[in-house]
Amino acid sequence: MDIFPISLKLQQQPCLIVGGGRIAYRKAILLAKAGAIIDVVAPEIENSLLEIVIASQGQYVQVPFSPDIRLRNYRLVIAATNDKATNIQVFEACEAENVLVNSVDDPPHCRFMVPAIVDRSPLVVSIATNGTSPVLSRQIRTQLEATIPHGMGKLAEFSGKWRAAVKEKIINPDERRIFWEDLYASPLKEQVFNDKISVADELIEQALQQWKTPKGEVCLVGAGPGDPELLTLKALRLMQQADVVIYDRLVSQPILDLCRRDAEKIYVGKARSNHAVPQEGINALLVKYAEQGKRVCRLKGGDPFIFGRGGEEIQELFASGIGFQVVPGITAASGCSAYAGIPLTHRDYAQSVRFLTGHLKEGSPELPWHELVYANQTLVLYMGLVGLEKICQQLIAHGQRPDMPVALISKGTTPEQKVVVGTLADIASKVSEHQIQAPTLTIIGEVVSLREQLQWQG
Repeated sequence: MDIFPISLKLQQQPCLIVGGGRIAYRKAILLAKAGAIIDVVAPEIENSLLEIVIASQGQYVQVPFSPDIRLRNYRLVIAATNDKATNIQVFEACEAENVLVNSVDDPPHCRFMVPAIVDRSPLVVSIATNGTSPVLSRQIRTQLEATIPHGMGKLAEFSGKWRAAVKEKIINPDERRIFWEDLYASPLKEQVFNDKISVADELIEQALQQWKTPKGEVCLVGAGPGDPELLTLKALRLMQQADVVIYDRLVSQPILDLCRRDAEKIYVGKARSNHAVPQEGINALLVKYAEQGKRVCRLKGGDPFIFGRGGEEIQELFASGIGFQVVPGITAASGCSAYAGIPLTHRDYAQSVRFLTGHLKEGSPELPWHELVYANQTLVLYMGLVGLEKICQQLIAHGQRPDMPVALISKGTTPEQKVVVGTLADIASKVSEHQIQAPTLTIIGEVVSLREQLQWQG
């Protein structure tokens, strides 16, 4: 994060704008909305800007900028002249006095940025790009303007009116957050939007009277294969509501960043022969935090029920009387194959697909080899990188063609995705040659030959 977003309270606070033209006028409008007292220093000033200055009870000083101006008297300064040298002079003078300064359209000479704003006062949403792309900020603002109802400002004001009463009734801050989340998901919101405040008051009074300490719950959430845009809407909502997030090594950092920022995050990742927390310990953690009344998000790469041991975790929760729900995720087979341009089924090549785990038991893969050597079938191997050579040997030994196409998809759907194509006879030798690393998905079948036509990612 290159900039630290803050919201300044500028009501009746002195602010200085250097410059008297159209650029200065646009900045003055925003400061006036925030209730600032606006002073302007410039040789000339537009009438519209002067009107704002007078209305804010500020002053217009008709002189060029000079470092002798007492900048320490101001909360912030905006350099908004058409002369870059003057703007730089303003910046340097403010830096010497430790005063917040913004030079319009000159990011290197800014100590703060003026963001694009969605105003639903008292709810204000700001969008900033550290000065790199103001047009992009404005485009995002336009999208948010269309999706955030104007009534949200009324809802924020209504919430502020009831905040003290809710805080007095519900002491625990985590429980209080849940109360507000549930309330915003109830019919109360529409009542406020429609200015039926008396009805909304009755609803919140009733909710407070009926409030009981919530029971803990565990949500098994499939995080998908890595690309955060492949998350389901429900997954994202529950990730944002969780008090505790228990995640494994297949959950990418961009996805983890979408979880509630102040949630407790516990890593329980498991790699081959290196379990950060054994499965029994993970089960115990889920029960422990749920029994404390927490909303627990068990965030698992891919889908919880496809080689994710989600069933084992749910059995433990059921035995302990813990409530739970499961959110499916896009499993690696469908996600990685799609990003690699390899359809798992195709009318001309494969009418069935089979998911297998490539984990070895006592050094040897135990798979139903005779069932796997079958025409028009695609095999998808999870966690099969270590035993790949033996798996290929066994398939060939049981009758599969040595030239059957094979694809290795490493870190699929992420920016680090790497795809290597070969055959059963030579694919194992390409692992070290191309520095293929886990997590890697293996696809075996004629459909792999379609990648040359259908690939759209790296």
